[in-house]
Amino acid sequence: MPERARILIIDDDEDIRKTMSVLLEGEGYIVDTAENGKQAIEKSQRNFYNLALIDIRLPDMYGTQLLTEMKNTTPKMIKIMVTGYAALDNAMESMNRGADGYVTKPVDPEKLLTMINDRLKEQEEMREYGEEKIADHIRTRFREVKSTKEARDASQK
Repeated sequence: MPERARILIIDDDEDIRKTMSVLLEGEGYIVDTAENGKQAIEKSQRNFYNLALIDIRLPDMYGTQLLTEMKNTTPKMIKIMVTGYAALDNAMESMNRGADGYVTKPVDPEKLLTMINDRLKEQEEMREYGEEKIADHIRTRFREVKSTKEARDASQK
């Protein structure tokens, strides 16, 4: 990845925020943290993040509600749910609301890093694909405009 990815960790447990920050910064990521949903929304409105790690239970809202809120601020941001309350209904609701992954606490650092790396690679591939499609459209449109202008100029002679 040409630029270092930016990750937002959202968890009300300070020890978890610190531990994950150290782990991710050690891998070269730029890390920011939020201790509740409101703070996460405010930060995601002001800053760009490639990925967010979201605790299911926050003091001011459920992480699944935050998924919906953050989709409005940064639609392309990867959102991975992190929970100490693993349950099938939590996982299903998270995925239905747009989560890109789901991990349980205590988090296995290697599994988390693998998931993050895989999702960021997919994100980069989609960005590159989008840029290629835009460039193709511009080239095609340029040729179309040029051909139309040449035809118009030829008809006026």
